[in-house]
Amino acid sequence: MKIAIIGATGFTGSAILKEALLKGHQVLALARNTASVTEKNPLLTLQNIDIANTGELTKALTGSDVVISAFNAGWTNPNLYNDYLSGAREIEKAVGAAGVKRFIVIGGAGSLYIAGKQLVDGPDFPEAYRQGAAAARDYLELLKANKQLDWTFFSPAIEMNPGVTTGRTGNYRTGLDNPVFDANGRSLLSVEDLAVAIIDEAEAPKHTGLRFTAAY
Repeated sequence: MKIAIIGATGFTGSAILKEALLKGHQVLALARNTASVTEKNPLLTLQNIDIANTGELTKALTGSDVVISAFNAGWTNPNLYNDYLSGAREIEKAVGAAGVKRFIVIGGAGSLYIAGKQLVDGPDFPEAYRQGAAAARDYLELLKANKQLDWTFFSPAIEMNPGVTTGRTGNYRTGLDNPVFDANGRSLLSVEDLAVAIIDEAEAPKHTGLRFTAAY
């Protein structure tokens, strides 16, 4: 399968890239600057791209079997909310124009619900992440209106960060709109197992037209 990964140099994008190559897929890694990609594999193609250039992005995505977007407008970007929404819509537009049906978006945990309320609206949600989480939450609502693409939106576990060091176990449990908690009441997942969940979804779609989440 030919998989195009947008944001392939980021924390989640780079893990998804490694997992896709591990599973033997042909990978097109797209980012503003791919110089930081250290993977060496004949199945890997690197391409620097500006997602705001819809024509160039459309051309790059043409011929892909699935597009995975790990786009992030930058956590320290003062205009993060607007830049994420505009960038996400440009990517969505380019995927459709390229004739690719399967589209997987990596969002945030902030749009998950506990007791009927989204995490991003809670008083304890970290302010440093609130703008980006709100943007991803609002983009999910926009994406739901797309009837052209076979899209899937993924919300990570609440604790999915470099501090989760379990590595690649290949194990995870899935949910839809609510976090998945373990026996200790924690919702956590390593970025390596996030990548496993995403490539599993790319290979055998189970959440087309849905948001899903995964954790241990």
